[in-house]
Amino acid sequence: MGECEPRNFLQPCLLLLLRERSDHGYDLLARLRELHVAEGDAGAVYRALRGLERHGLVRSSWQTSAAGPARRTYSLTQAGLDDLDRQAVLLEATHETLHVFRGRYRGLAGARGHPMAAASPVPNGVVAVNGHHHPASPGEGQDHVEGSTAHRNGAAEPDERGLRPPLGAVHRAGR
Repeated sequence: MGECEPRNFLQPCLLLLLRERSDHGYDLLARLRELHVAEGDAGAVYRALRGLERHGLVRSSWQTSAAGPARRTYSLTQAGLDDLDRQAVLLEATHETLHVFRGRYRGLAGARGHPMAAASPVPNGVVAVNGHHHPASPGEGQDHVEGSTAHRNGAAEPDERGLRPPLGAVHRAGR
């Protein structure tokens, strides 16, 4: 069975970094490492950048320098900005879904004396990514009351059992 891993997370991360500022591929790779994305896989970063450019989400141009060879600089297009906004909503819905899953799993694990039930929660203002803790963005990493987040950034309201519909159902429902 497949491992749980964020698929295609590299693309929204690249869009986010390019929203912050235009950059060269090598520098983007270094900035991605700060996010713990694409650890050491320069090939994947360049393939993702070419794919984003093919889809009109980024554009590139060659920048010459007196200190070395010309380097390709990538920048975000309006279509890329729109896609970044769309993906941020989807990632927020994923965050909410994972939060509900973790809470329910901890409840079950606690009933069986599972070690995860005793695991200390990630402190407010901090986000755990791949086992590393990072400062959270505004609104992230805050304590939530299970089932109380109704329609937050596109996340559907949970039903009477505390379950949310699959993310695809939220997107198809006009979000």
